This record gives sequence, structure tokens and C-alpha cells, in this order.
Amino acid sequence: MAGLLKRVGLTLLSLSLGAMIALAGETAPDKESPAPKQGFRADILGQISFAEKRIEDLAAAVPAEKYSWRPSDGVRSVSEVYVHIIGTNYFFMTFLGVKPPMPMDPNMEKTLTDKSEIAAKFKPSFDFFRKAVMGLSDKDLDKTAEVFGNKMSYRNVLITAIAHLHEHLGQSIAYARMNGVVPPWTAEQQAAESGKKEMK
Repeated sequence: MAGLLKRVGLTLLSLSLGAMIALAGETAPDKESPAPKQGFRADILGQISFAEKRIEDLAAAVPAEKYSWRPSDGVRSVSEVYVHIIGTNYFFMTFLGVKPPMPMDPNMEKTLTDKSEIAAKFKPSFDFFRKAVMGLSDKDLDKTAEVFGNKMSYRNVLITAIAHLHEHLGQSIAYARMNGVVPPWTAEQQAAESGKKEMK
């Protein structure tokens, strides 16, 4: 399984957003169910919320003038990583038969660079991901999807989507640190610890 996830990850890294959307599936009924309180889908929803909060907080903390920064030529810039996250929140769900609510611009990673515009697109993409998970039943998790020529369970597609979010969260943290930005949650923890020391 680790080998399959690695192959999927490498394929995702090499494809543009437009190419990924073109390779993916069509559509499924637009259904919405109550959020599960326990079980695998509840765990996935918790991971979505965790990653969403940290990615959005970090994106807000990085100055707009740093959004064009990239560690080297041929590597995604700060803004391109954030737009890639937005795009793949939609993309992964197409493997489960859920079509994005709007056409996806194949050049979005290159054309969407404004900090405020990117910030406005985070929530709809995470809400779409969340709604797609809520639209599944526990039985649906055992269905299979074809992902770049490989058969994967719906459960595994969701695991891969969450792994992808955390991969790019880690990348974004490294980018921020290289530009002198402390992740907000770390800054809050450091401030709290500093305050405790001053009170002693």
C-alpha cells in the first residue's frame, strides 16, 4: 500500500490541476447527510477541519509579498502550493464520483496569485471536501475507484486526500519558516509559555 500511495503522490506532483481534473470522474447525486459522530468518516472530517484551520491560519500569516517566493526554479511558489491544495480538495472527490461545482481552470496555479483571492477560495474547497465525505455511507467506503490505473477503495482515496493535505501543510510550514514566519499556533504556544514564565 505504501508503494501505491507513493506512486499516486508522485503522479499528483507531476500533473497540473487541469490535467488532474480531466483525468478524474464525472458526477454523483448532490446529497448531504448529517456529520457522523464516530467511525472512519468522522475521523476524516476531523482531519479535514484540523488541516483547514492550520493551512488557512498559515496562509493568513504569510505576507502577500512572499506569495511569489519559491525555494528554487521549477518548484511551486507559496501561492501555487495554496492553490494546489484548493484544487486537489475538489480533484480527489472526483474519484468518488463527485464533480466540482464549477469548471476548473487548468492554469489556476499560475493565474491565481492574489493573497485575498486565494483566502476566499479555501473555505468553499474544504466545504466541498467535507460535504462529499458526509454524502458517503459507511458501505460506500468499500467501493472501488480507479486512480491513475490503480484500483483503490473509497476509504483509501480519502486517506490519500488527507495525506496530501498534511504533505502540503508541512511544505507550507517549511516555506513560511524559510521566510521568517512563525506558524500562528506555534507563536501562540510560545506566547503562552512566555507569559507563564513571567508570572513566576
